Amino acid sequence: MDAATSKSVEPEQRVALEGLTIRRANPNDDADGVAEMFTAAAVYGGTLQVPYPSREYWRQRLSENPETSHYLVAIVDDRIVGMVSLYTFPRPRRKHAAAVGICVHEEWHGKGVGTELMRAIIDMADNWLNLTRLELEVYANNEAAMRLYERFGFEVEGTLRQHAFRDGEYVDSKVMARLRPPRQ
Repeated sequence: MDAATSKSVEPEQRVALEGLTIRRANPNDDADGVAEMFTAAAVYGGTLQVPYPSREYWRQRLSENPETSHYLVAIVDDRIVGMVSLYTFPRPRRKHAAAVGICVHEEWHGKGVGTELMRAIIDMADNWLNLTRLELEVYANNEAAMRLYERFGFEVEGTLRQHAFRDGEYVDSKVMARLRPPRQ
């Protein structure tokens, strides 16, 4: 605890992108910023979220079980510019695996925020949670995201046909996964 503010002090990670900080999301402090990020069609259209999320929805999501749900936010100038989540599976035979979800504010697409969020969440998965398999779903036409995931060792494992309803039509998704490389 920081005695001056009576707030718990969370570790932050400074990264290569000028002014970018990555830290664990705080449900009460970050719900507004996450909700604002999801007002853009370019953001919610790339996820399974629906338009017009409320602050309360995101406060509840960010408050989910901290033992199985890990949320990191990317911050520039006190503004949330991206978020990544990692959901571990509670069943004994799936404890080695987790699902990844990521989004970047539309004004920050293509500027390296996604790269830094992926780097941070993979570090957490590999070095702190001892996970050996990370998996995600990505819309089949989201080539930029698939290239990002491939740079981090994810491979396409299959196609989910008519997986989600987006913008008035059913669209396919790709299932991708990364197996942790053996330690040298």
